[in-house]
Amino acid sequence: MKKILVLGPGCARCNDLELLVRKLVTDMGVQAVVSKETSPMALVEHKVMKTPGVVIDGKVVWSGGMPTVDQIKSWF
Repeated sequence: MKKILVLGPGCARCNDLELLVRKLVTDMGVQAVVSKETSPMALVEHKVMKTPGVVIDGKVVWSGGMPTVDQIKSWF
């Protein structure tokens, strides 16, 4: 099971990305736990300097801006 973490301070784009990731996980039947972290320390811990960021199984796969649906699907 994948562990997907959406990082961001809680801005609209971060919230939209979290919702989109959750939707695609459900739609694609991906076995994953999706969570969100708004703590600045979490951004530093994962070395994410631009938000939103996405970490899958401990690896940063996205940082800054809004990825496309196809980009997100490629992570799964």
